[in-house]
Amino acid sequence: MTTTPASLTVLQQAQNRAQFLARGRRLQYLTIAWNSAEFVIALVAGFLAGSIALIGFGFDSAIEVTSSLAALWRLSHDRDEETREQAERRALRLIGVCFLLLACYILYESIHDLIERIPPQHSIIGIVLAGLSLIVMPWLAHLKRKVATSLESGALEAETRQTEICAYLSAILLLGLSLNAWLDWWWADPLAGLGMVPFIAWEGWEAIRGRTCCAREPISP
Repeated sequence: MTTTPASLTVLQQAQNRAQFLARGRRLQYLTIAWNSAEFVIALVAGFLAGSIALIGFGFDSAIEVTSSLAALWRLSHDRDEETREQAERRALRLIGVCFLLLACYILYESIHDLIERIPPQHSIIGIVLAGLSLIVMPWLAHLKRKVATSLESGALEAETRQTEICAYLSAILLLGLSLNAWLDWWWADPLAGLGMVPFIAWEGWEAIRGRTCCAREPISP
C-alpha cells in the first residue's frame, strides 16, 4: 500500500493534535495541584489574618480548580464536536456564575471592612503565596494558550484567561498585603479586594455570554 503525501499530512496533523491533547492534560493537572494548595493556604492564612483579599484569592483558586476540571473534561471529548460544544457552553456559564458570586462576596466584605475600619493582621505567608503565584500563573497561562490555539477551543481559551486573571489578582493581593505589613496601611487590604472585583465580574459576565477568543492557525508542538 502506497502512502501519499496527503495521507502523511493527515497523519502528522493527527499526531500533533494528540501531542497537544496530552500536553493540555498535563498542564491542567499541574494547575489543579497548584490551585488546590493555593486554596487551602490562602484560606487558612486569610482567616487567621482577617484578610478579605487573601480569602477572596483563595476562593478564586477554588473556582480555577473547577475551571481546570471542566477543561480536562473538554480534552477527553475531543472527537465528538457536537458534545464538546455543548459542554463548553455549559461549563462557561457555570464558571461565569461562580465568578459573579465571588465578585459580590468580595465587594460586600471589602466595603464592610472599610466602613467598620477592621484592620487585618500581617500575613507573611500570604505575601509569599502571592509572590509565587505571580511567577507560576503567567508561565502556565503562556503554555496553556498554545494548546488552546492549536486545538481552536474557546473553552480552553477562556480557562487560560482565568489563569491570567489569577496572575493579575496575585499582583493586587501582593500590593495590598505588603502595604499593610510594611506601612500599616490597614485600608490597603480591603481596597485590594475592591480592586479584584472588576476583573472577576468582567470575566464572569464574558463567560456567561460565551465570549471567548481563540486564534485560528494551529502551531507546531
